[in-house]
Parts: sequence; structure tokens; C-alpha cells
Amino acid sequence: MKTTPFGNTLIVGAGPAAINIAVDISRGWCDKLGLVNREGAHTNRLKESFKKYGQVLKARYQGQNRALSGEGNLDCFYGSFKEIDDRWETLIICTPSDSYLEVLKSLSLKKLKKAKTMILLSPGIGSNFLIERHFKEELEKIELISFSAYYAATKYERSEKEGTAVLTKALKKRIYLASSKKNSFFLTLVSTFIESLGVQCQMAASPIEAESKSITTYVHPPLFMNSFSMNQILRKEQSLKCMYKIYPEGPITQHTIRAMVRLWKEISAVVECFGAQPINLLQFLNDDNYPVHEKTLSREDIDMFHSFSKEKQEYLLYIRYSAILIDPFSIPDDKGKYFDFSAVPFKQAEIDSNGKWVIPRIPLEDYQKLKLIYELAQSAGIQMPQALSLLQTFEREVIKFSTENQVDFSNYNPAVYTIEQKWADLAQDRGKTL
Repeated sequence: MKTTPFGNTLIVGAGPAAINIAVDISRGWCDKLGLVNREGAHTNRLKESFKKYGQVLKARYQGQNRALSGEGNLDCFYGSFKEIDDRWETLIICTPSDSYLEVLKSLSLKKLKKAKTMILLSPGIGSNFLIERHFKEELEKIELISFSAYYAATKYERSEKEGTAVLTKALKKRIYLASSKKNSFFLTLVSTFIESLGVQCQMAASPIEAESKSITTYVHPPLFMNSFSMNQILRKEQSLKCMYKIYPEGPITQHTIRAMVRLWKEISAVVECFGAQPINLLQFLNDDNYPVHEKTLSREDIDMFHSFSKEKQEYLLYIRYSAILIDPFSIPDDKGKYFDFSAVPFKQAEIDSNGKWVIPRIPLEDYQKLKLIYELAQSAGIQMPQALSLLQTFEREVIKFSTENQVDFSNYNPAVYTIEQKWADLAQDRGKTL
């Protein structure tokens, strides 16, 4: 019988978000605390660290949130999914959304008879639906909760080698939650936990509606899966460009903004098809993320954005991104200059210890999430030409870099991932041609 809101809690995954949430829930939100990660080099480093220093995780928060900093002690660490025993009541899945089906298969849910709740920390649109469809029998007695997104921006500490200490630079203003079960009491407990961190929490009408309220889903693919950005990410020399600046300093052009509007409309069609309410893109950017002065964008234009022509929508979005080249609410220096908000350098691909290249999380995770949405749309008979164009651009640029430099990637295999090949194979299986 659990004596805390979450009971015995198992964190699945061991990235920065997993470490941080483990420390956060260790403060009286769970009874026993466990962590499991798949076998590999990262797990081996964790084992060595725990052997030397004990099973301690450290989380540091910056700025006004520094009071949340602390440590958490693991009661159990599993270096393989095969080692997990049946004591866990709450499972928090902290792996990338494209790996959910594989991870849940590895968890052997039928053996975890005490499990009552599963939380998806960073799902993509349709993750909850796909998991329920694939694991219908196993999830009969398990409530499946979707976050709109992970509630913070967390990285490993710069000096960190073992992977047990993380730094959170910022908390999100607001996140959304939804459950696979109606009238969920546990959802209220999760909401209380989130709000204890200083993050606003709102209940969505359905999991797919919650999953659709992650701004990166709409913004990252057009900004970072175009040829300009991919060329900055996939290069051997240092990039001098910035992620959120206007061309030629960054990727923002009229074409980028047009792609953003088109992608938003395509994703909205998918969300509506599954009975959920789509977001107002400009309203969500302004109210849930980074606002601008009302003199820059009127409240009426923000609230009515969804009803305007595509040309006016593109115009308003371009104004918005121009307005946040600097932080419009920062205090100017003695020369009258505002904080250079958009001067965020591209995180570039790196070479790992095995000599293989690693594509950074942005844009790899954005590609993987968009690919899942595209496949969901295909299954529902919805066309997504803009999404397909972005996916193909990503694949083309990765293959080009790999071929020209005679290199392989440790976290991306074109032979497996390419969307064109996937659908060509599917068509062939059905005796058709694309």
C-alpha cells in the first residue's frame, strides 16, 4: 500500500530529464525510487559511478528556481530491463517518443502486476493512442498519462562525466496533462506535483490534445529541418550562425515562416481528425512561451490569428519572430541595447568515442516526432505535403553529409529511417506503386 502520491516509482531512461525528475519526485512524492536504462556504455558509466559514490543523483536549478536544487537517492538501479522486479506502482517513461513501443515491449508489462499508472514525459502527437492500440491487453488496468512536454530545460552539468548530475536552466511557464481514463484522480496528483515546482498545469480534454500543445512540434521542423540549418548542424567546421535569427544570420526567411504556417495547418487537421481542439499558433507562442509587447502585436490579432488568411498569418508570424530577435522585456544597457535573445548557436553534430557521428537532439528528435505524426496522418488518410517535404530534406541532407564525408551515424540509420523507402515498401507490400 502506497504512503505517498506516486508510491513505488520507476524512472525509465537515464538522460538529463530522467535524472532531474527522479530528484524532484524523491522529495516525498514517492516511496521507493528506481531507475532502469538499457544496456550500453551510458549504463556502464552509471554503474561505475554508483559503485564509487553510492546511488545518488544531483539536480541543480539556476536563477530564481535554485531552491529546487538537491539530491535524490535511488533504492534500485537496473542496468537491464530483464532485471526489473514487480514492485513498481508508477512508471515514468523518460525516453524519446519514437522509442516508446520498443521500451514498453522491453518492460514486459504483464509481469509488472502492481503497476497502476504510466506517465509519458515527452510524448509526440498520437503517442498515447498508439501505445494503447499496441498494448491494449497489458494496459487494461494501467492508466496512461500524457504530458504536453517535459516541464523544464535540463542538461548534464558541464563537468559531468558519469551522467548523474544535471543542470536545469529554466522551467516552462505551463504544461498540459491528460489521461487515458475518464475522471482520473491520479491526474490531480500529477498536477499538484508539477505546480509544486512553480509550473502552471492545465488539464486537456484528451491525451492527443495535451500532446499537441508542445510548441517545438510546430516550430522546430521548419526552423531546423531546412537545408540552411542542416548545413550548420552537419559540418566539420564551427558554425557562426544562430538558430533564431533572420537570414543570413539564421534560418528565418519568408519561406521558413510559410512552412511553419503550412505545417501548423497540417498538424491541426490530424489533431481535429482524432477529436481534439487544435492550437492557435500565434496565441500559443505568445501566451505559453515568449510574449511580445501589445504595440508589436495586438491582442485582437493574436486571438483571431486562426481565422485570418494564410498571407496575414505569415505576416504576423514574421513580425513575431522579428520582435524577439532581442528580449523585448529586458532592461537595455547603458548604450540602449537590449539582450540579444536570438543569439543561440547551433548545436552541431559531434564524433563519439567509436568514431561515429552523433546528430544532436535538435533536430533528430524533431524529425522522429514529425515522422510519427506523418505516419499517423497516413493511417487516417490525411495528406501532409509540408511535413513530407521537411522529412525528406532532413534525410537528404544527412545522406549527403554521410556520403560526401564517408562517415556513419551512431543514432541515425538512413536505411531504416528514410520515409520515402518506408512508404515505397508499404506500397509494394500492398501491390501498389507510389
